[in-house]
Amino acid sequence: MKRSLQFLVISIIALLAAQSVAAAPGSPALDAAIAATKPHDLSVWTMFVNADIVVKFVMVGLLLASVATWTILIAKTIELKRSRERVMTAIRRLSEARGLSEARLALGGGDRLTQALLGEATREMKLSSDILAAPGVKERIAACFAEIERAEALSIKRGTGLLASVGSTGPFIGLFGTVWGIMNSFIGISKAQTTNLAVVAPGIAEALLATAIGLFAAIPAVLIYNHLARQASAYLELVSNLSGELLRIVSRDLDRAGHAAATNKIHAAE
Repeated sequence: MKRSLQFLVISIIALLAAQSVAAAPGSPALDAAIAATKPHDLSVWTMFVNADIVVKFVMVGLLLASVATWTILIAKTIELKRSRERVMTAIRRLSEARGLSEARLALGGGDRLTQALLGEATREMKLSSDILAAPGVKERIAACFAEIERAEALSIKRGTGLLASVGSTGPFIGLFGTVWGIMNSFIGISKAQTTNLAVVAPGIAEALLATAIGLFAAIPAVLIYNHLARQASAYLELVSNLSGELLRIVSRDLDRAGHAAATNKIHAAE
């Protein structure tokens, strides 16, 4: 990146330094004639319209990436907010549940995540109904919960990879457009046989616009990626708390089953 920026700076300096080169006789009139045909309005839209087709593709691609970045921010913010509220509500409802049966009643329909956790706990309890007193039941349920948590982490982070890609490649894509534009400026100077600044400046401005758009796309992408990563980590911590609450409820049921089995043995012995 540093070498690319050095090349860019050197190219611009070379273009500007060419202005001081002595021109051939009669060149001032030629420069004036050429400058008169060049657009003097250096607004962003004018620079985009007059840019080379390759530079236009670079700019449009970076602008679309920027739109995607802000769309992901809005969509993920809403998704994380709703998911966080659902998990916090489920934790509050489960805090008073004494067993899995009460947990099912407290959650009601529930959302996809809570139903998945509760379903795995219920399924494992049924499959291990003949060995409920064994400590391995709780370990197997914890392993199932860990798989669900990993799947939820992948789901909640879906789409953020694009932000990382835009943040890391945006400046380089913009720099490619700038290098291409400066190369075209050199070609234009060679064809026009003039180094008049009025002729050179529009091409340089159009080229630099690509880098500006690249930074415009990349900087927010990096900031938004870091923000969503923190929010996702906080949400996954809540998911871990939810699975821990359900595991405690399962542990109570297992202890009750073990206590009941011990009581039955005592009564049978008597």
